[in-house]
Amino acid sequence: MKLFNKLKKKPTDAITTKMCNSIFKIIYLYLLCFLWSSSINSQEISFLFMGDIMGHGPQIKSAWQENKKQYEYSEVFNPLDDIISSVDFAIGNLEVTLAGRPFKGYPQFSSPDELAVACKNSGMDVLVTANNHSCDRKNNGIVRTLDVLDSLNILHTGTFKDVKNREENNLLVLSKDGIKVGLLNYTYGTNGLSFSDPVYVNLVDSVLIKKDVINAKNKNLDKLVVFVHWGYEYKDFPNSHQKKYNRFFQDLGVDIVIGSHPHVIQPMEYSKRNDHEFLTVFSLGNFVSNQRAERKDGGAMLRLSFKKTGNNILISRKEYIPVWVHKFIENEKYHFQILPCARPVYNEKYFSNKEDFQKMKTFLDNTRAHLNTNNLAIKEGIPYGLVKFKPITILQSQVPELRKLDINKLKTKRRKRRRK
Repeated sequence: MKLFNKLKKKPTDAITTKMCNSIFKIIYLYLLCFLWSSSINSQEISFLFMGDIMGHGPQIKSAWQENKKQYEYSEVFNPLDDIISSVDFAIGNLEVTLAGRPFKGYPQFSSPDELAVACKNSGMDVLVTANNHSCDRKNNGIVRTLDVLDSLNILHTGTFKDVKNREENNLLVLSKDGIKVGLLNYTYGTNGLSFSDPVYVNLVDSVLIKKDVINAKNKNLDKLVVFVHWGYEYKDFPNSHQKKYNRFFQDLGVDIVIGSHPHVIQPMEYSKRNDHEFLTVFSLGNFVSNQRAERKDGGAMLRLSFKKTGNNILISRKEYIPVWVHKFIENEKYHFQILPCARPVYNEKYFSNKEDFQKMKTFLDNTRAHLNTNNLAIKEGIPYGLVKFKPITILQSQVPELRKLDINKLKTKRRKRRRK
């Protein structure tokens, strides 16, 4: 009788197993369809924001290649190629002019055009130009800087050749897969150096900014970013002016505020008010410079992504990546490199001078302590590119004067971009 009961149960168990398998298959197929449908109905766009790109005298001297009789900055950015090239749009603050010879550093900067070439080669797409050094070489310096950037197909905003040019190009629209993100750029001042007609520099002015933001909001943007040069130099926290304008930006409906000028890192904040996401980086610090004192010898990059599903677009990634400027001697000459210093490869064995490792470690430890304590909902990200990339190569400049580069020969990045 027991044997009969066991035999009797077997078909039932088999049927139950079959039913379970069928149910699991249905659920699995449903999930696949759901994920497939979500991927079709959602789009994503990614950004990388970088701080102050400086050009002090020692940097200019280190870029000179005696054997080639030309300047070259490629080694400065090489360690970051995978990170910069893995995003859709990489944006930095060009805090020098490209005004031609004589090339000089502080206090009135003019860097060789090869600096911009190296920025392009590294994967940078946009350089904002409104900062306190915009007028270092007066009107001619502003115009020539824009000419060089245009010749390299580097997008820009913040300074303009004339008012008409500003009307047409003040709002820089960066788009991918139907997502449109606007970018505006302003500076608190220009070190007391005035500009005159016809050129124009965007200054921090509430009336002007409000008008620009209202105009931008009428362009059917998904998000609006303001890159602003503000604050006190070498201060770890924002001042009252920064906080005031930050609230002003939020009230106007700006989505992202990226700060520069203090040359040190200041806190980053993310908040949500009435379903409106708002993110502020008060200062990204130095991206590259010759400033070697603690806190000034590096900065942070902000990696940011937006994901759009239907009519809804939200921040899908928000993280910082510390970078430290390694200045070292090789072949009786100084060199500069920007290191994503959280990578394990940059350990004590990497550095020929052990003091450099300690300086980098001090910077990284201080940066983490500062931001982990004072940031709101923005954490450190992995110091690597998010996707595989194919290295790019662009023409190196041949002479110090302004080159008429053949843009058709430039090897563009893998991503299709268009500016509206």
